[in-house]
Amino acid sequence: AERIRQVVVDAGGSDAQEIVCGATNFSVGDVVPLARVGAELPGGFVIARRKLRGVVSDGMLCSASELGLGGDGAGLLVLASTGAPDGALPAGVEVGMALADHLGIVPDAVFDIAVEPNRPDCLSIVGVARDLAARLRLPFQLDVPAVERSGVPAAELASVAIGAPQACSRLLGRVVSGLSPMPSPPEVARRLLLAGMRPLGAVVDASNYVMLELGQPSHPYDLDTLGGHGLSARFARPGERLVTLDGTTRVLGRHTDTLARTTDVDDLVICDATDTVVGLAGIMGGAATEIGDATERLLLEVAHFDPVVVARTAKRQGLRSEASARFERGVDPDGLVRAADRFCALVADAARLQGAPAPVVAPDDVDAHPVATSRRHVRVRVGRVNALLGTSLSTDEVVGLLAPIGFAVTSAPGLDGESPGRADVLDVEVPSFRPDAVREVDVVEEVARHVGYERIVRTPRRSPFVGRLGERTASRRRLRRVLVGLGALEAWTSSIVDPSLLERAGAPRPVIEIANPMVREESVLRAHLLPGLLGSLRHNVAHRNPAVRMFEIGRVFSPSSDDGLAVESEHVGVLFAGHGDDATSAVHALEVVVEQMGRARGALALDQHVEAPEPLLALGTHPSRRALLRATAHRVPDAGSSDVTGTAGGRVVGVVGEVDPRVLEAYGISSDRRVGWLALDLVAFDDLPALDRRARPVSRFPSSDVDLSFLLDDAIAASELEAVLRSSGGALLESVRLLEAYRGQGIAPDRRSLTYRLRFCATDRTPTETDLAELRATCIAAAEEALPATLRA
Repeated sequence: AERIRQVVVDAGGSDAQEIVCGATNFSVGDVVPLARVGAELPGGFVIARRKLRGVVSDGMLCSASELGLGGDGAGLLVLASTGAPDGALPAGVEVGMALADHLGIVPDAVFDIAVEPNRPDCLSIVGVARDLAARLRLPFQLDVPAVERSGVPAAELASVAIGAPQACSRLLGRVVSGLSPMPSPPEVARRLLLAGMRPLGAVVDASNYVMLELGQPSHPYDLDTLGGHGLSARFARPGERLVTLDGTTRVLGRHTDTLARTTDVDDLVICDATDTVVGLAGIMGGAATEIGDATERLLLEVAHFDPVVVARTAKRQGLRSEASARFERGVDPDGLVRAADRFCALVADAARLQGAPAPVVAPDDVDAHPVATSRRHVRVRVGRVNALLGTSLSTDEVVGLLAPIGFAVTSAPGLDGESPGRADVLDVEVPSFRPDAVREVDVVEEVARHVGYERIVRTPRRSPFVGRLGERTASRRRLRRVLVGLGALEAWTSSIVDPSLLERAGAPRPVIEIANPMVREESVLRAHLLPGLLGSLRHNVAHRNPAVRMFEIGRVFSPSSDDGLAVESEHVGVLFAGHGDDATSAVHALEVVVEQMGRARGALALDQHVEAPEPLLALGTHPSRRALLRATAHRVPDAGSSDVTGTAGGRVVGVVGEVDPRVLEAYGISSDRRVGWLALDLVAFDDLPALDRRARPVSRFPSSDVDLSFLLDDAIAASELEAVLRSSGGALLESVRLLEAYRGQGIAPDRRSLTYRLRFCATDRTPTETDLAELRATCIAAAEEALPATLRA
C-alpha cells in the first residue's frame, strides 16, 4: 500500500481518468493497456470502481501476465513511449484504441501440443508441420532465406572460442550492424503473443520466433558492450557470479544441497573475450550485454550444447527456460546456419516495414567447430518391421513412409561391407534433427506411426511357454476389452474408504471396519464401487474433463448375516457421464456386454420393482430410473436355439439405470446432468447360461412377421412378456423384437401398450396362413394366461 501511485490517464476521451496503480516501471508519456470498469480479464476477474487510500480508481493498468500475454507480471506492459504528456505518438499507436487492434490479435486456432521427451524435433513449428505433411501425403519444403552480406568480415569484428568441447560441440557467431530500435512486424508479434511470448522488439523477437519455428535457440549480444568483442564457452569457476536477464544474481560452479554441503559443479557458461561470464549457456543471457534501444551492433550466438550439461545446470539454478527445454532434449547440430539466416531475414523484414536502413550482415561467420558431427546410420530389416508390427509391408512401402519425414533409405551392403546386400535389408540414414532414433526399433516405431496404429490389426501375443490363461482371467480381460470398446476408461479406486462416502451414496448400512486404521478417512472396506467412481468423476469435473466414461473391476466387502465376518465378492461398475449419456447408454452397454461375453439372450430379466431392503447393488441409483437384473428361471436351450426363456424372480445379478441426482449433489457434481450406471456381480454373471454358439441352418424360404400389441400393467416388466412370447412361439419362432411402447390417450394411467414383432421361419417350407393363425392364437393365450396382459384391439 505504501508503493501505490495515483496516475492520471488519457484514455482517448474528453476527460482524463484517475487510476491507482502499484507498478513502478513506467513514466510520464508511456502508452500502456487500460482495463476500464466492467472489463473482464482472463481468469474471470471483473474490473470494478474501487477506493484505495481515499482515491477512487476508475479501472486498472495491466501487465502482460494479467492480460494473458506472457509470464511477465513484474510491471506494466509498456507499448510505446512519447517522453512527455503531449509528445507525438509513434506511427500506428492511437490512444483509446482496442488493445487487440493495436497488437494485431485476430481470432486464430492455437494448437496446444504435449510433446513427449523422445521427440525434440516437434518442439518447433517446422517439426510438427513435417510430420503432418507426411501423414497427410502433402509436399513439405523448408525455405532457405537469402541473406545479403557486405562490409568488414566477421573475423575482424568478433571472435568465438570453445574451452569445453565435451559440452559445446559448436559455437557460431554472426555480426549484424546498422541496427535501430524498431518493433517486430505485426504478424511476428501476433504469433509470439499466441504462443505466450511478449513482443520486446525486432531483434529479441526474431530470436524467439526462430526458436519456436525451427527449434534452435539463439542469443543476441550487444557487441559494443561485449568485452573484447568475442564469445567463448567454458565451465564456470567455483564462486563466479552472473546477473541474468531476470535480474537474479546467480552463483556458478558451486552447489549447496539441502544438507548444506557445498560441492564444485560443472556449469557451462558463455564468456566474453576478457573471460567475464555474460550468460548461462543454453539457458539465459546476462543483463550486462542485453539488447536495448542503444544497440547498433550485435553478435548472434547460435550453438550446440550437450543436453545433460544444460539440464543439470538448469536444475541446479532452478531456471528452466524455453531455450533450455530444447537443449535438454537435443537440437539439430546441422541447423545452426539455417537459424542464423532466418534470424537475419526477420530483422531485415522489420527494418523494411519501418522504412529503416537495412541491417548489414558481416561476411563469413565466426565458427568454432572442434567436434565433427556425422549422420547416424541404422540397419533396418523389413522382415523385422513386419514381425514387430504384425504387418505385411513391402520394402517400397517402408521406404515411402520414412522418406517424407527425412530418413534417407538405401539398400544396405552385405555383411562384409562390399558385396551387395539383400533387398529387404535397408541402410537408413537418420536425419540430424532426430537424435532420438538410435536403434532399429526406433525406426520401426516411425513406420508404425505413419502407417497409423489404428490401421494395424490387433494380434494377440503368443507365448512360447506351455499353458494358457485361466478361464476367469481370460474372461476378465475380455470384459475389459469390451468396456474399453464402449469408450470407457478403466479406473482404480482404493478398497479402503471413508465411511462418509458410503453414506453420501445412500442410506448407511453395516460395513466392515478396519481395526487399526491409519486415518479416519480410510477406516472401512468398500461395500460398493459407485462411491469410488463418483469421486473419480468429481476429480475429472474439477479438472475440466466432465464428459467421461469410466469402469472398475474390483472387490467389494459386506458383513455376513451369520457371524459378521467379511463376505468378499467381485463386481464391475460402469459410469456413463459422457455427452448425452443416461440410463439408455447403460442399457445399451448391458446388451453389448451380455452378447460379447457369450451369455444367452433372455438369461437376464429387468425388474423395476425394488423392495425394501434394497439390494446393495442398487445403492445410490435413481428410484424411478433403474432396474434390477435378475437371473431368469430358465430352461436349458434346445439344440440350435440361442435363447433362454423364463421369468424374473431369480438371483440379483446387477443393476442398470441412472445415479440418483441427490447422490450426485452429495459428491459435488451438478444434479442437472444425467449419469448412467451399470453394476454387475461377476460371480453371479459368470453363472448365467452360456450362449449356444452352434450354427443354425439358414432357411431358403421367406419368413413371416406377426405384430401383437398388448396392454400391460406398469407393475409387470416388459421382459416378462417377451419371455412368455419366446417360450410359446414354438420351433418356427426366429426372433422377438419390441417395436413400440405407448402411453397416452385410450390407455389407463397405470398401464401401457407394448407392440412386439414376432418373426416365424421354417427350414423346409414357407409358413402358411393357417400356421401363422395358430401360432398367433397360442402366443396370445399364453400371454393372457401367464400375465395380466390383454390383447389391444
